[in-house]
Amino acid sequence: MRLHGPCLVVLAGLFAQAAMAAETVPLPQPRPETSAPDKSAPDAAKPDASTPDTGTPGTGTPDTGKLDTATPDAGAPDPSRFGTAPHIDKPIQNTLPQPATMTPPSADAINPDRFGAKQPDAAYGAFQRGLYKTAYNLALERAKNGDPAAETLVAEILSRGLGMPLNPAEAAKWYALAAEQGVPEAQFQYALMLLDGRYVKKDEKGAFALMQASAEAGNRLAQFNFAQLLVQQDPGDGGLAKAAVYYERAAATGLADAQYAMAQLYANGAGGKPHDDAQARLLLAQAARQNYDTAQIDLATWMIEGRGGGRDLKSGFAWMKRAAQGGNVAAQNRLAKLYMSGIGTDPDLILAGAWYIVARRAGLIDPQMDDFLQGLDDDQTKQALQKANRLP
Repeated sequence: MRLHGPCLVVLAGLFAQAAMAAETVPLPQPRPETSAPDKSAPDAAKPDASTPDTGTPGTGTPDTGKLDTATPDAGAPDPSRFGTAPHIDKPIQNTLPQPATMTPPSADAINPDRFGAKQPDAAYGAFQRGLYKTAYNLALERAKNGDPAAETLVAEILSRGLGMPLNPAEAAKWYALAAEQGVPEAQFQYALMLLDGRYVKKDEKGAFALMQASAEAGNRLAQFNFAQLLVQQDPGDGGLAKAAVYYERAAATGLADAQYAMAQLYANGAGGKPHDDAQARLLLAQAARQNYDTAQIDLATWMIEGRGGGRDLKSGFAWMKRAAQGGNVAAQNRLAKLYMSGIGTDPDLILAGAWYIVARRAGLIDPQMDDFLQGLDDDQTKQALQKANRLP
């Protein structure tokens, strides 16, 4: 894994499942939370091994954007990110990982003064409606007067080029000012910039302090990334034990990356957590339903093997297919093998060949599947190529 936007790769030694070549599943980067958890997907990871898993995932195509690059949903950001209210992260409403969205009341509906509430924030209201240049102009005047919420909003607009020219260096200045005033979102974003060092002078010590402050204030992206920093400092079990506290907090809010990290801790009995495959499988299912493709691959494998719960070949096949359709190359290769062997589905040599062709075009080479492909006759090879050209 790496830090959200950019993220650091830190759990490779403990969490990597297999190498990319020939059935290797690289630990993918956490993906942006841009789609809602699939409520149609089954609770595929029931820990009770006596009850077989029967649900299958939905057939929607997963998000393919990668970790947790931490780009907020411009359509409906959480106002607490700009310091306008106490920071309370909500359970994830769409796929990973941005602060959870919420639907704020219309600024035009009622005068909140009648009920003793604050007047709506005009700049934030314009931002919500996609009027980014208006939001920038309204926020800039307040930001110049030291308003931390306005400083954060100006930084957000400039850092993403929303209605204004992209200007990360200028955004960094505003994030720094807001971070000094204790806005958790600003602390998180400025910490990332300090770690990156492209637009401000690199300062790992300062970044560590700001990331910790944001994490303690409840920013779940900061919690996950602070855990990553702790593991980077101490890759041993001691570092994992410290990190587990923050992984667990972020996982409790529904952050798929953190759910996957906790699944790895339980699967390996690391970080002070007991070896508990049932709990690990439950966490894998939670992350998989949010289109976290590596969790989908692991969950599929566990269901086929019967690890952490009942064996369910059909559901395992369905999760593997979902990850493959989402563009995960390792899943495409594994799906080809499931079609070849008829595991969880009827045997289909043409689809087996087609999915392996797709994976091979992406750079994955599996000697076993190469032999299989060479064993197809000319007509089968032609059909497999035609199907491969139509697959995602």
